[in-house]
Amino acid sequence: MKPASLMLVAHLHREAAPAHAVVVMDWCKQHDVDFWMSPADAEGLGLSQHGSERAPGDADVVVSLGGDGTMLRSVEVLGGAAVPLIGVNLGSLGYLTEVEPDTMTEALDRFALGAEAGEWNLDVRMMLDVAVNGTVVGRALNEAVVEKKESGHTVRLLARIDGNDFTYYEADGLIVATPTGSTAYSLSARGPIVSPGHRAILLTPVSPHMLFDRSLVLSPDEVVEIEVAGHRSADVAIDGQPAAVLETGDVVRCSPSAATANFVRFGAYPYHQILKSKFGLADR
Repeated sequence: MKPASLMLVAHLHREAAPAHAVVVMDWCKQHDVDFWMSPADAEGLGLSQHGSERAPGDADVVVSLGGDGTMLRSVEVLGGAAVPLIGVNLGSLGYLTEVEPDTMTEALDRFALGAEAGEWNLDVRMMLDVAVNGTVVGRALNEAVVEKKESGHTVRLLARIDGNDFTYYEADGLIVATPTGSTAYSLSARGPIVSPGHRAILLTPVSPHMLFDRSLVLSPDEVVEIEVAGHRSADVAIDGQPAAVLETGDVVRCSPSAATANFVRFGAYPYHQILKSKFGLADR
C-alpha cells in the first residue's frame, strides 16, 4: 500500500545530500505523499519550507540519507516508534544502509507496492533501554558504554547480571552491546561478531587491567547493571552520544527494549557478504 507520509533524515555534511533530498521530495510530489523533515534538517539542506514539528511516529516510512551514523540518528529520532526505515548510503560501505543513491527512486517505487506484494521485508533489530539511577536516559541500537573520564587512569566498575553481582572490573570501561552493535565499539574491544538476526546482550570490557578479559554473551532477557564502584567518575554514552556523567555509586541499567529498529530490505540481506567485504576477506 502506498505510504501517505514520508519523513526524511539526512547527514547535513554530505555534499550530495541536498540533491538527493530533492529527488525524494519530487518522488513524494509525483505520488501524492506528504513529505517533511525536522526544522533543523530542512534548514541544513536549504529546504526550510519543508521543516515540520510533526511527530516522527506519524510517518509511514522514514528515509535516511547518509551512512550508518545517520541510520543511528534516524532510529533515535523515531524514539521507539515502529516506522519502517529505508537507509540510502551516501558514505562508505556500511552495515545498516540498504539502498545506493542511483536506485533510490526504484526502492521507493517498490516500497509503495507493499510488503504484501513481496517487494520488501522488515529486518527487525533489538534495542536496549538505558537508565541511570532508575531514570531512562535513552535507547541503544548499538551499545551503551560506561567509560572513564580521566585519561591515564582506569575506572572501577561492578557488573551485575539479573541483580546478582558478577565481578568488579578495573578497566577503561564496559560496553553493553546488541548484536547490531557487535560490529561497532565492542568489536574494536575484541568482542565477538554476532549475527544481527540473533537476540543477545554482549558485555565487553575495554582494556581491562585484570586476567579476565573476555566478553560475555548473555540471554536477551537478562538485565545488566554497571555501578561506579571506585572513587573516579565515569561517562555513559549511548550509540556514541554522551548521555550522563556518573559519580561513585551511580548505576547504569541496560535491559532489552520493547521497541525495535525496523529496516526495510528489498531482498535477502547478505550480512556475511557485507562483513566479508568490509574486512577485505579474500576467497581462498
